[in-house]
Amino acid sequence: MLLIRELLLCLCASAALGLYRIRLNITPTRAFNSSEQLEALEWNQAAPESAGSLALASDPAGTVNFLDMVNNLRGDSGRGYYMEMVIGTPGQKLNILVDTGSSNFAVAAAPHPYITTFFNTALSSTYRTGGRPVSVRYIQGNWEGQLGSDLISIPQGLNSSITVNIAAILASDGFFLPGINWQGILGLAYPSLARPDPSVEPFFNSLVQQTSIPDVFSLQMCGAGVSISAASSPAGGSLILGGIEPTLYRGSMWYTPVLQEWYYQVEVLKLEVADHSLNLDCREYNTDKAIVDSGTTLLRLPTKVFDAVVEAIAQMSLIQDFSSGFFTGTKLVCWVKGESPWSFFPKLSIYLRATNTSQSFRLTVLPQLYIQPVTDVDGTLNCFRFGISSSTNGLVIGATVMEGFYVAFDRANKRVGFAVSSCAESNGEPVSEIEGPFPAEGGCVGGLSLPEPVLWVIAYALMGLCALILLTLLLLLLLPCSCRRQRDGEITDQSSLVRHRIK
Repeated sequence: MLLIRELLLCLCASAALGLYRIRLNITPTRAFNSSEQLEALEWNQAAPESAGSLALASDPAGTVNFLDMVNNLRGDSGRGYYMEMVIGTPGQKLNILVDTGSSNFAVAAAPHPYITTFFNTALSSTYRTGGRPVSVRYIQGNWEGQLGSDLISIPQGLNSSITVNIAAILASDGFFLPGINWQGILGLAYPSLARPDPSVEPFFNSLVQQTSIPDVFSLQMCGAGVSISAASSPAGGSLILGGIEPTLYRGSMWYTPVLQEWYYQVEVLKLEVADHSLNLDCREYNTDKAIVDSGTTLLRLPTKVFDAVVEAIAQMSLIQDFSSGFFTGTKLVCWVKGESPWSFFPKLSIYLRATNTSQSFRLTVLPQLYIQPVTDVDGTLNCFRFGISSSTNGLVIGATVMEGFYVAFDRANKRVGFAVSSCAESNGEPVSEIEGPFPAEGGCVGGLSLPEPVLWVIAYALMGLCALILLTLLLLLLLPCSCRRQRDGEITDQSSLVRHRIK
């Protein structure tokens, strides 16, 4: 029996900031580093797709008018992009962060020192509590609250009210931050990411079901070249619910397949710095996953990819002995006001697999997108940060890249589209490019990558197994030993059989 207890115990145990000086002084960056507070027609074999039947002035049901939604966002990459929504009866106006990397619609339902207003559930006659606790943890920050439902409407674009699930945020840590102007988050990803489980229908799923609009939305973020700490009104952008607005992009729309419907997971084939490939195994780019996420500030790269990109940029930049702290996010770099750093840095390209899997296309961002203005010092210096960071949980195409493109989330056809954004300019010059088609490499997605909900199920199963083993162990310790022993002290044949089976 002692051996059995030891083996059971073993089984249970196994289950269970400164600035780099360039003609300037050094200044800490901690106050500015909010990087992680904060994814139709068939593909033509030789050319990208146009918007096709999705480029409508309004959706077929007449519920929404796309032109009414143009410029319905405010914000920038540093503080997030948000839209005004009206919640409850009578309506309470709140600004809601647009996030394609999560699936819960959650609003502040209690006072917080960093927000100016919150949703008072007691004042809404149509609010219904679900009686279920819910919590969500992001790369940085988390919140917890109570599930419920209520009516919502969107002043710029939704002509009717719909009933949606709402998480009333009652407590949070590192989620609401100084300087933000939003009081909630609109998760636009798939149901499998919803908390506490996929039975909580996400906002956009409810919108499609109740209004019969197409299962498509598109996003333009217009913060390219705008200081993330500017005191002036935010740059803005557009969230088009139900389709694609052709006035928001130039050229053609290129599509990449959604590999898995949780995040907007895509397949990255290659990265180039100044037209030079990093020469990495393409599976390195998809380590864990590669997603399109408007709620992530930066372009986040797996550690090995990030190191290669930094090395390439440092070698190709025209600045000697550049501070490593700038690339790791601990230092800003400043120039005398009126001077621009962008000519010193190379362009960066990301290759995505096309819906024709033998082809790919290339998204190119100029330095104006990844060398980002943050603040000025004494009115004499302009300071910038590096818009790329290292990641331990996958590649994330965040606002750093998305600000250069009009991005269409065509859920109906399980694909994400990219076109050059009409607002992606700096001093009148475009800061992004899109080209293709190019030949595509073989499979670049690594081994089995289980969705996060499945991993939670496995974790809970292991915890349950461990609890069962501990209970069994406790019973074995409390109950008297009834093992029959032979006179010579040897255990019986029956016990030997159990022992052999465990081996």
